Amino acid sequence: MEHETHAHQHAPAAPWAVAVQATLHCLTGCAIGEVLGMVVGTAFGWGNLPTTVLAIVLAFVFGYSLTLRGVLKAGVGLRTAVRVALAADTLSIAVMELVDNGVIVLWPGAMDAQLDDLLFWGALAISLAIAFVVTTPVNKWTIGRGKGHAVMHQYHH
Repeated sequence: MEHETHAHQHAPAAPWAVAVQATLHCLTGCAIGEVLGMVVGTAFGWGNLPTTVLAIVLAFVFGYSLTLRGVLKAGVGLRTAVRVALAADTLSIAVMELVDNGVIVLWPGAMDAQLDDLLFWGALAISLAIAFVVTTPVNKWTIGRGKGHAVMHQYHH
């Protein structure tokens, strides 16, 4: 009886670990796209809206691309790999982008900061960290229901 209680107490650790890994995967793709989009838009002197749209689009592109790469490497066809990537990443990327961009929009002066400004890089880094913290429980919830990154597990070696 005591052994069952002890084992039950450790069971939640695995879903959190999986959620953290899934969120780190999402954060990697989102961060690459977000930073690239912000750098390109800022460097070209684009306004806030087109820069933000580019950053969000690139976050989804890079997020999905990282998943596609892994699933295709497992020998899955392109059509199935695209379906897996969409199922695995859409909610996670959407939440991460909503939080990340929300923080930047609400941060005084962050939308007008330039590439050589510490505020640009600091706000971007902190917004991604906050997005990670908010997105991890979302991924835990979806994985616990067999959705989100859970659909990818059969393709991992």
